[in-house]
Amino acid sequence: MKFVIIGVLLLFLIGFGVLIWKASKNWRWYQIVPVVITMLLAIALLFPTAGVLKSRAAWHKVKEKLEVQAAQVESEYQSLKYGDASGTEGVTSLATKLSKIGLEAGRSWRNLRLQGGTSQSLILVNPQAPAVAPAEPAEDGAAAAAPPLIPEGLVVYGFAEFIDPNTQIAVPTFYLGEFIVKASTEAQVTLEPTSALAPAQAQAIDSQQAISWSVYELLPLDGHEPFIADGSSPNDDNILGRVDDALVNSVLSNTTPETRQSYLGDGRRLRDNDPPLSRWAKIEFTQNHAIQVDSPEQRGAVDGGFFDGNGRAVDGRLQRGEDGSVKFKKTDQIVMQEEAAEQLVDSGVAKLIDRYYLRPLNDYRFVLRHIQLRLANLANRSEELVDQKAVLQEAIDRSNTMLVANAEIKIKLEADLKQFRVETEAIREYTDTLTKDLAAMKKEMARLHKQNVALEQRLDQIHQSVERSVNAVTMVP
Repeated sequence: MKFVIIGVLLLFLIGFGVLIWKASKNWRWYQIVPVVITMLLAIALLFPTAGVLKSRAAWHKVKEKLEVQAAQVESEYQSLKYGDASGTEGVTSLATKLSKIGLEAGRSWRNLRLQGGTSQSLILVNPQAPAVAPAEPAEDGAAAAAPPLIPEGLVVYGFAEFIDPNTQIAVPTFYLGEFIVKASTEAQVTLEPTSALAPAQAQAIDSQQAISWSVYELLPLDGHEPFIADGSSPNDDNILGRVDDALVNSVLSNTTPETRQSYLGDGRRLRDNDPPLSRWAKIEFTQNHAIQVDSPEQRGAVDGGFFDGNGRAVDGRLQRGEDGSVKFKKTDQIVMQEEAAEQLVDSGVAKLIDRYYLRPLNDYRFVLRHIQLRLANLANRSEELVDQKAVLQEAIDRSNTMLVANAEIKIKLEADLKQFRVETEAIREYTDTLTKDLAAMKKEMARLHKQNVALEQRLDQIHQSVERSVNAVTMVP
């Protein structure tokens, strides 16, 4: 192809030379010179023009390729932002969930470092804080004060952070207790516990095991969704979706079987023996209906929670505004506690579809305080039991000493008993002998007594005979 082009150019050049030779008879030099220059310039610029066209074709291919890539990136962007047909959530949905979690947790301060102190008073620093520069005087001569890291007097909750091996991100995994901010600057904060810490918490702080800290203004609320398996969706058998058994068993490995079962059965159909607080019902509205959800009382969540005693929102961030009610249309379906659902069913505005078991959620503010009080009571009880054990051990030691002494006494008494029995037998035999001798002696004495009586009678007879003989001799009448 290259030689063909060169041949065409040569023919074109030869033809141009012939044309100039033919025109030289009628043209002047000033006519011929511009034409020749133009021809030479056309030939000279032909190759840059070809290079430009070739470059343009290459860039056109790059453009088409980039357009395809841009379409793919746009599709990926839309998928990342809004999710895809496979059920993968997008950034918008995840950002909404993250905002809900942030709303429940309040303000948080991450990646703080334990610099010093003990479990009774500790200092946390922000390693990302800018270096403290000399304050520039304001117009009125006063120094411009930087805002504190955490407001003083605020009650916060501390967690120890550890690096997740899968994501290499610091994740809070160990609860260190409730603290109050005693002092705070732009780069560091001093915390003191509001009550006595558990031994494990104090040991983690004093031993410098808890180096990286996360501090939260509010404790997060309990929820059902964290324990639902990825990709699972609600169905008739489970109103929440399939529970991730492996996650529940790994996270709650140190709990009782009853506690684990309450998490594993979350969302299942209701059973007759389920407790009242876990009984929920799915209903369908048979007519339009409105439910008041905003409380006339308004306050912040830190002043007493998000809801009032009737379950209506008091925090302005949760209130719906306008008339403060949620409106339902006919055929709308919702899940609510069984007692409230029965009221709607009895009033004729809804019909019952099914009943489900939903695990009662924990309020960690009260749960942790209750656990802490229980631990304190158990610690006191443990001390009492230790004292009682010492007393019992002392009594046991004394009893053992007495048993040893009594064993010796028993041995001696057994020996004495044996000797007593020998002596008793000897005495019995001697008594029997004496009894026999006494009986013989009594018998002999009776015989002798009879003999003596007979002899006495004989003597009386002899005496009387002698007396008569004497009287006869003496002639005594």
